[in-house]
Amino acid sequence: MIWTMGELIVEIMRDKEDSPLDKAGVFLGPFPSGAPGIFIDTVARLGHGAGIISGVGRDDFGKCLTERLGGDGVDLSHVLIDETCSTGCAFVTYFNDGSRKFIFHIGNTPAAKAVCPDEVPAADFFHIMGCSVMSRDVFGREIIKAAKKFREKGAKISFDPNIRPELLGDSSLVGEIMEMTSVFMPGVSELLLITGRETVEDAVRKCFDDGSVEIVALKNGSKGCRIFTKGGEYFEMGVYPMKPVDATGAGDSFDAAFLCGLEDGLSIPDCTRLASAAATLNIGAFGPMEGKINPENVKAIIDANPEM
Repeated sequence: MIWTMGELIVEIMRDKEDSPLDKAGVFLGPFPSGAPGIFIDTVARLGHGAGIISGVGRDDFGKCLTERLGGDGVDLSHVLIDETCSTGCAFVTYFNDGSRKFIFHIGNTPAAKAVCPDEVPAADFFHIMGCSVMSRDVFGREIIKAAKKFREKGAKISFDPNIRPELLGDSSLVGEIMEMTSVFMPGVSELLLITGRETVEDAVRKCFDDGSVEIVALKNGSKGCRIFTKGGEYFEMGVYPMKPVDATGAGDSFDAAFLCGLEDGLSIPDCTRLASAAATLNIGAFGPMEGKINPENVKAIIDANPEM
């Protein structure tokens, strides 16, 4: 079983690149979203037990989210249905240089109002997204509280910093999370920022020396990924071929599939191939979790590229 805690939001997206958010234009959506939502839905679609602690409003956006995640098999027993305010949302636009810009409505919505349960379920992993922790300080504290409870019950903590400049809050919470983290899943700039080091090698060494980190899964977008273990194992791979349609959520799907591989006892290379295939499927469709991720499609991508 894999659990997470964080925002469930809908995403409303510009229909084409280079459409700034301060100008009138066309939007598409709502699409079920939120980094924790994308992550946990991928876990469920890969056939693993999955659950999320979160909140939505009693409205059509909330229905959009719960029907999608619940239909895919995510345990929603700890999702608050709030009668007092509306479901969180994000507006997003893309530019032809690959950059994105967001307007988030999270901190004052049910997405950041859930609290740590008195009793948490048993799990193999509890996954934390940095964007969730920084969306609202009180919510970040509840996520850390949940992480400690899950860890006490035997779960390992995985952490994707997923830093969003638009959501930066109390960054000191990151230090508390790193002290508990077993599987660290940053991008290159996040790794260097959090460790304060200038090179990847020094930063990875600091992660292993300073705390409980056992694996660093370093994501680098279209350049692929590099996996380091505390025991000295190293694996590197590029990306599977796919015409990119929408990169939103690719890293979240990578995280989910990598943890599923660890849960299944796969080798580090096989976990990485699984994760990269899930991310590839994610970018092949418009919308944060609209990629056709399932065990059969993931296997097909891996089998079609035996050289990787």
